[in-house]
Amino acid sequence: MKLTIDELSVFCKKKGFIYPSSEIYGGMSGFFDYGPLGVELKNSIKAEWWKAHVHDRDDVVGIDGSIITNPKVWVASGHVGSFTDAILECGKCGSKTRADHFIEDKLKMDTAGLPLEQINSIVKSHKLKCGKCGSAFKDAAGFNLMFQTNVGPAEGSTSYLRPETAQVIFADFRQVTDTTRIKLPFGIAQIGKAFRNEISPRDFLFRCREFEQMEMEYFVSPDQANSCPYVNEVLDYELLVLSAEMQQKKHAAKKMKIREALDKKVIKTQWHAYWLAFEHKWFSSLGISHDNMRIRQHFDEEKSHYALDTWDIEYNFPFGWKELQGMANRTDYDLSQHMKHSGKDLSYYDEEKKARVTPHVVVEPSQGVERAFLAFVNEAYNDDKERGNIVLKLHPKLAPYKAAVFPLVSNKPELTSKAKEVYLSIKPEFNIYWDASGSIGRRYARADETGVPACITVDFKTLEDDTVTVRSRDTTKQERVKISELKKALTDFLNKK
Repeated sequence: MKLTIDELSVFCKKKGFIYPSSEIYGGMSGFFDYGPLGVELKNSIKAEWWKAHVHDRDDVVGIDGSIITNPKVWVASGHVGSFTDAILECGKCGSKTRADHFIEDKLKMDTAGLPLEQINSIVKSHKLKCGKCGSAFKDAAGFNLMFQTNVGPAEGSTSYLRPETAQVIFADFRQVTDTTRIKLPFGIAQIGKAFRNEISPRDFLFRCREFEQMEMEYFVSPDQANSCPYVNEVLDYELLVLSAEMQQKKHAAKKMKIREALDKKVIKTQWHAYWLAFEHKWFSSLGISHDNMRIRQHFDEEKSHYALDTWDIEYNFPFGWKELQGMANRTDYDLSQHMKHSGKDLSYYDEEKKARVTPHVVVEPSQGVERAFLAFVNEAYNDDKERGNIVLKLHPKLAPYKAAVFPLVSNKPELTSKAKEVYLSIKPEFNIYWDASGSIGRRYARADETGVPACITVDFKTLEDDTVTVRSRDTTKQERVKISELKKALTDFLNKK
């Protein structure tokens, strides 16, 4: 039976992954704190993303931009004028709700991207009423999602908490290119906090008011917008595809190789195809099943105004198929807007062409850390009836603790002393923990429930031959390993060798 999002939330709280923020004061909707296990998992996700997108590539550099910027940044980007969601307000009791969520819940109808007039028409034609008092709604209105703040003591010095990380990348574009001398095509990556004043946060971590993004803008010369030198690496990669046309015709998603998707022009550009495969492979390499991921193309009315084409990598969450990562082709919209509003030249000198060009953002892989967190935990959650406990089968690279060290029994000083020696010898290289409380079976169960890939037990045989037992979380199989070889064995195990 499929895990519900409420069950997942309870599990995460119980095990110290996620706490409702300021719960002792009643909490606050859309805000969460990461507990001892949660912060380790979250940091591992970010580290793996950074390694794959920045450290392992020669064509991507990183920045860490400010959360609060000059408010003109958000005027130029269009956020001040149009970063809104439709809101429904009851004419009697004044309660407010997000229009698209309300309609989706009541009518099972997708209203993403619909203008206010159409939303009002749907509400009236279906006679939708306030969920609290049953009265009629006022006409839907736009609600800007940016959090405002004052900078300094002066009145009127209003700025905003950034609603996305992308704009800082565009504002810093010229400085990055001048200081790194990186050549097109290239990407600029960033991991950082973003804030959206969501009308109705819901589904646990899926839609929060404070969240983190792992995001990259990938720039190419305008005449190379459909010429990707890396596309051959992914032509035979297969994924589940749901194009806009397939959705319009009510067709199910279809397994398709990248080669076929390009040949049939289902995916418009080589760059989009390459990065969709790259991101899909990244999730897959860390444990997400191919059956639980698909790529879905946005309808024209659903796309952002600046986007040439947009695809989402979707995950089959407990509440259905929803966006895990968005990937838009933003063309030269953002750089052009910031040049227009700032009066500064953000073009790029192309040495081959001996001319300045305004690069195009052919893809913008934009990923919420929280949604990745949710997907990885949901995928790993396994209610093992034979063991009688939850087994959290996180990929070893993501597991909060890489191993646990136990003495077989805790009332034998010679075992405890030897186990402490083993523990201290490997702790400098691995994030591990010590546990000598309760039966060995209970300690194994605790480790399983928090995703520990390997348990190392010091027993009486250890005192004879300097070997320990290493138990695999996923299979429960045990091996004897020499203490002198334990670091290498654990490294190979964690790398799945």
